[in-house]
This record gives sequence, C-alpha cells and structure tokens, in this order.
Amino acid sequence: MLDPKKIEDIAKQIGNALPPQIKQFADDTEAKVKQVLQQKLANLDFVSREEFDVQRQVLLRTREKVEQLEQQVAALLAKNVTTDSQTDLPTADQQ
Repeated sequence: MLDPKKIEDIAKQIGNALPPQIKQFADDTEAKVKQVLQQKLANLDFVSREEFDVQRQVLLRTREKVEQLEQQVAALLAKNVTTDSQTDLPTADQQ
C-alpha cells in the first residue's frame, strides 16, 4: 500500500492550495482529504511490493516445475512409443 506519509503530503498540498479565506478550515479539510484518499485507495486492488515479489517467486518456481513435468511426460511418451514399436515388430515365427 502507499506510504501514509505520502498521503499526508498530498493532503497538505491540497490544504495549502485553498484560498486564504478558507485557511481556517485547512486542518479539517486536510483530515477529510486524507480520510477520503485512504478509503479510495483501500478500495483498489493494490498489493505491497513484498507481496508482489513473493508471488513472483512462487510463479517462477511453478513454471520451473511445469517445465520439469513436461520433460518427464515427453520422456515417458518417447519411451512408450519405443516400447510399442518394438512389440509391433514381427517375430521369426510370424513370418
């Protein structure tokens, strides 16, 4: 999630941009803006960088495992084809 300090900075910038007549309400406005920003950001599907990196590593390990399994299946199929072709050969008695 976003750094709370950054949210606070954004809220302060918005509060500072208000006209001088409204400066007396800046603190209330800043708190409200911060609250709204936090609510809106919480509604979004963000993940932390740490969570992203963890999931990326899981995906890489899964891909490696899938590749290993694909190689094993290919080897087993090749072995099966070789075995089948050897059993299809006619013997001397069948000729």
